[in-house]
Amino acid sequence: MFSKTLLCLALSVVATSALADTVWLKNGDRLSGKIKFYDGGKLLLQTDYGGAIALDWSKIATLESDQELLIKETAVAGERAKSLQAAEPGKVVLANGDEPKTIELASIKQILKPKPLVEDLTVKGNLDAALDYKRAESDTDDYDIDLKSQARHGLWRHNAQAGYNREFQDDVVTTDNWNAEYALDRFLDEHWFWQGRLEYERDQVEDLQRQRTVGTGPGYQFWDNELGAFSVAGLLNRSDYEYANGESDRFYALSMKWDYNRYLVGKSVELFSTGEVGKPLANVADYTLDAAMGLRYKLTDWASLNMKAEKDLVSGSEGELDETHYSLGFGVGW
Repeated sequence: MFSKTLLCLALSVVATSALADTVWLKNGDRLSGKIKFYDGGKLLLQTDYGGAIALDWSKIATLESDQELLIKETAVAGERAKSLQAAEPGKVVLANGDEPKTIELASIKQILKPKPLVEDLTVKGNLDAALDYKRAESDTDDYDIDLKSQARHGLWRHNAQAGYNREFQDDVVTTDNWNAEYALDRFLDEHWFWQGRLEYERDQVEDLQRQRTVGTGPGYQFWDNELGAFSVAGLLNRSDYEYANGESDRFYALSMKWDYNRYLVGKSVELFSTGEVGKPLANVADYTLDAAMGLRYKLTDWASLNMKAEKDLVSGSEGELDETHYSLGFGVGW
């Protein structure tokens, strides 16, 4: 009876091991876990002994997996593999029934879990909410919600942002504004892309009540992987400003946008910054600045605490604006 129990236990361990993905490194080490994805020169391996481990692709000799994975050798086309089998160093076998295919690791651009409809669709984003209540000589209630989401398929990337901020002081509305933005990126190669953008801002309190912007221009993606991303874009914009006194301005402007985030301390902390600095090609304003910078601390795989500072500045115009806003709140990510 005892020997049967040991046998069952051994078979269970073997079966469990067989289900785990395995990565062999060039230095002879072997790691087991679950392959999450490969992108940007890093393979993310989820383990039960060290959490998520980012492995340098150039250090990998070969690998195997029982998962069905999408293997992309170009930015557009991909091939489904029912499983991966180990091969000689520098290669891997794509197992698809009776016709296995051996390819070079160096030829692989991405490894993803295939989606039901759009196989190589990747989506990420955050929804952050902050509530601030101050009870003193002057009572203040502040509500702030920000949404940012990004979806990429092949050479196309969709970027969407929206935000809402409302503040009361002694039951009087002192801040009430919202904004929405959509940008479409078309990648020309691994780093360069062309962006088109639409943006709308509405303020119920400030002199500058409405801002509408249409822009286009080139961008450069420095990196985009599981440890973070950093991109910049230079845009030629057409902007329409409407003021509370009924006057309006319509002008062209040059601007630079940036989008940066970096995961630290085993991906438990995220440093992020987004913004745009612009120079109107008219005497409407000296310059404009709309920027945010903050930290997120992950409580779970999807929940986080966030702390953020935002700066909104329009200098040298009739509707001059200079606001700095700080928030601390809760968010969800995907």
